[in-house]
Amino acid sequence: MSISVGCNNTCTFCIVPALRGKEKDRRPGEILAEVKALVADGAIEVTLLGQNVNTYGVEFGDKGAFAKLLRACGEIDGLERVRFTSPHPAAFTDDVILAMAETPNVMPQLHMPLQSGSDAVLKAMRRSYRAEKYLGILDRVRAAIPDAAITTDIIVGFPGETEDDFQATMDVVRKARFSTAFTFQYSKRPGTPAAEMENQLPKEVVQERYERLLELVNQVAWDENKAQIGRDVEVLVATGEGRKDAATRRMSGRTRDNRLVHFEVPASAEIPRPGDIVTVTVSQAAPYHLVADATEGSKYELRRTRGGDAFDRRQAESCGAPVPGSGKVSLGISVRTREL
Repeated sequence: MSISVGCNNTCTFCIVPALRGKEKDRRPGEILAEVKALVADGAIEVTLLGQNVNTYGVEFGDKGAFAKLLRACGEIDGLERVRFTSPHPAAFTDDVILAMAETPNVMPQLHMPLQSGSDAVLKAMRRSYRAEKYLGILDRVRAAIPDAAITTDIIVGFPGETEDDFQATMDVVRKARFSTAFTFQYSKRPGTPAAEMENQLPKEVVQERYERLLELVNQVAWDENKAQIGRDVEVLVATGEGRKDAATRRMSGRTRDNRLVHFEVPASAEIPRPGDIVTVTVSQAAPYHLVADATEGSKYELRRTRGGDAFDRRQAESCGAPVPGSGKVSLGISVRTREL
């Protein structure tokens, strides 16, 4: 759910400020009332959205408003998971880190756009932080939340990017240990300053650098996921997360730190509903997902939730309820507990 719209920054590659204008913040009471209404309707997870979500409060003059909002969400009965995206590194403050660490239902996950690891490119992008500050934020987050999973966005081939600039980005990726990195080849956006810059890079240069970056971020993500093997993880079951679930006879969902898990339900176990929570043991890892197959000694525990109850209600309302005794579960609709 959106807590703000618009943006006060002037990143040279971004068209958002021109399209949506200056940041406009909703009032805390309005936001919390909507969250409570969603929870009353069966939601157990909410994601707070903003172009620079952590600058929330700037419009009404409260620099600590976002941390206060996270803590207020922690007091809502029935709300089990709170996420937010995307914060801006330049405005990321320690009060937000403390709120994340001290509020049990704020998940141990942070999506922090990097865009580039080169200070020269960051300056050209008008990103008002540098690589050292960015890495310092991650260090403080991990000191407060040791198991936090960090994800990011990276742009390759920004106008004027040199090989040294690109290597600086690769160096930050190695140090940051992202669990996932969303990587993009720079492309011109009409109406943005970057589109008019000199030294636009040839497509083949951008493509070659992109492929090198992708190889590195995949390896780092795989190494981070391998560390999860053997751990018991709590998964919020969802629909639409696993394209091969029907073929593999698995179900899928997200862990507390937002890793995607494809899990197997033991033959004699109760099948979870989307919106329910299972605890399973990770058996395999890949760069973009984990697998938790039912093996000897592995854990499978199901906790039925209000989110699962809400799924049942919506199935019945849509005439998609499973036939009693059939052993089949319809996964035909999206789950509001996952996407708000």
